[in-house]
Amino acid sequence: MAIHLKTSKPQEIKAEINAQVRDTVSAILADIGSRGDEAVREYSARFDKWSPASFRLSQEEIDACIASLPESTLDDIRFAQDQVRRFAQVQRDALRDVEVETLPGVVLGHKNLPVNSVGCYIPGGKYPLVASAHMSVLTAKVAGVKRVIAAAPPFDGKPSAAIVAAMHMAGADEIYCMGGVQAVAAMALGTEAIAPVDMIVGPGNAFVAEAKRQLFGRVGIDLLAGPTETLIIADETCDAELAVADLLGQAEHGPNSPAILLTNCEALARAVPAEIERQLGILETAAVARVAWDEYGEIILCDSYEEMVAEADRIASEHVQVMTRDPDYFLRNMTNYGALFLGHRTNVAYGDKVIGTNHTLPTTKAARYTGGLWVGKFIKTCTYQRVLTDEASALVGEYCSRLCALEGFAGHKEQADIRVRRYGKSKA
Repeated sequence: MAIHLKTSKPQEIKAEINAQVRDTVSAILADIGSRGDEAVREYSARFDKWSPASFRLSQEEIDACIASLPESTLDDIRFAQDQVRRFAQVQRDALRDVEVETLPGVVLGHKNLPVNSVGCYIPGGKYPLVASAHMSVLTAKVAGVKRVIAAAPPFDGKPSAAIVAAMHMAGADEIYCMGGVQAVAAMALGTEAIAPVDMIVGPGNAFVAEAKRQLFGRVGIDLLAGPTETLIIADETCDAELAVADLLGQAEHGPNSPAILLTNCEALARAVPAEIERQLGILETAAVARVAWDEYGEIILCDSYEEMVAEADRIASEHVQVMTRDPDYFLRNMTNYGALFLGHRTNVAYGDKVIGTNHTLPTTKAARYTGGLWVGKFIKTCTYQRVLTDEASALVGEYCSRLCALEGFAGHKEQADIRVRRYGKSKA
């Protein structure tokens, strides 16, 4: 039976925090929906201390951001975008239009159509998350989206040059410097200055995730990607130093980022708390990572691989890093995860920044029913049908007529019956 050696903040407290977030976001969305640009500017000034003449960056401002960066930084961005683009293109190529004659004279098919416009949110208030530009803007462009706009908050009182460069290099059609709920709302609902989009994508804090949740239906969303979660699955082949580096490497995202160790090795479980303290003593982002570990960190000791799989599927974490003797066992048997990182040589940071898989992933147990962002999220698979012969129309119509009668749909039945009369053997 799984033993919890360290538990996170009680669920009741988490629920209370979530309720406060819901109420705050609801009020902001209603205000922006009513007052548009004026409200966006007020919230930007309040939350980001940012109120420029225009939130949309001009080409001159974009060029200046790019020019301010060392060529080595631009090369690093190009390398990362090449990896993301390459894998996204492979995924896009796997999506095929189909057309098949299912009965003589009956042709069914589907087309994979990209949505027309997408708004990409790139977090950047605390850390300038350059990689999120690749993951959202670039993936949307590979999918074929015509209009891709992108927004990120100011960093140190001005647009983040690296984020702006990454947005531009990824192919963004419009670039805005604004953050938080106000940015998501402006893109989704539209304002006097910003035409609304059909879909909102990208990760963010709890407020951004809640804004996307409340806006879903008025626009599409990729998924609910809130505070970062990480789950380390380890056995005796993993040492405490490596496990803790990977736990704290994700805990530094924010004070409410869950970081969980799941292991069947008691010696590792017992060694981790002391190693946490050692590494927090030298980690530059320890102030944030310590709060996340103290309030949301967990250590769970299991008896076997089978029990670890069951616990991991219950947790349904965004990131699952597997450092065991047989990592492929978890690939074969786990069903609930945002992304798997298999083996000691890889880690979540590779996926977050550069290796090519997308880092926008499901949180808060959403991995039970959805995967992460990929080109397919921007694609609508839309069906069509055509009937080529009188005989086929009459044949299908006879079945349709009887089934409509079974359900009591008289109008539906007549749609079928009129075609049976016109195209059947007894037609005039």
